[in-house]
Amino acid sequence: MAKMRVLSARGDTIVEWDGGKVEAGEAEALSAVREAEWIFAEQRARGATAFRVAPDRPSERIDKFDPKAEQIVVVPRVAGG
Repeated sequence: MAKMRVLSARGDTIVEWDGGKVEAGEAEALSAVREAEWIFAEQRARGATAFRVAPDRPSERIDKFDPKAEQIVVVPRVAGG
């Protein structure tokens, strides 16, 4: 099960999808990926930074949504004050 975590002051928002079911064209899985892709684009437009995270590998910054990523973490822009 793949997931995207969007960090915020209210805690994490998590969107999950099953990559196998996406490849099989299952409607619910495709809908979950579309939702995650929309949230990803919205957050990036607001200045958020996204990372692909996988066990035993360094995190990798990404600029485009990757539905095949095991986990994506989206971190909002941090403003100093």
